[in-house]
Amino acid sequence: TYFPTSRLERTRIMATTLFIILGLTALVIGLLGTIYPALPGLILMFVGAWLLGYADDYATIGGGTLTAIGIFTVIGTATDFIAGMLGAKFTGASKEAVWGSFFGGIAGAFFGIPGLLLGPLLGAAIGEFLARKDAWLAGKVGIGAFIGFILGVVAKVGCAVAILLTLLGVWLYSLF
Repeated sequence: TYFPTSRLERTRIMATTLFIILGLTALVIGLLGTIYPALPGLILMFVGAWLLGYADDYATIGGGTLTAIGIFTVIGTATDFIAGMLGAKFTGASKEAVWGSFFGGIAGAFFGIPGLLLGPLLGAAIGEFLARKDAWLAGKVGIGAFIGFILGVVAKVGCAVAILLTLLGVWLYSLF
């Protein structure tokens, strides 16, 4: 059994261990954040991957891997932000409904899972109703925003899975 003898060597091992723990923690919290939008899930996953790469001087998780993960992060984050708005717009929503969907999604994040699901729908419906005073169209636009939100979450979860599979693939490759 090997025991580090120098203080510098023990410090280096402790720092590496800390970066690995922080990286894995950021990945797990980021994965949870892909479902709960109050957390920047994909961004935390990227930070976790970067910390894991830093822990071993980018020997396993290098620049190419981090670039690929960065691309997944940007695509997933952008899709998440615009999906609900596009869902509302697809149903012929007014500008007020599109913005209502956006702000409803943000406000809903503070009310747990029901708020996450209903926030974009209610925001779009209220915005459409205020703009056109048509309850039927407001409901249609709200449903469109809800479908867009769900598609955005699916895309974001897909990007999170791609990040995890990329990290797993790189790690398995490094074993051989």
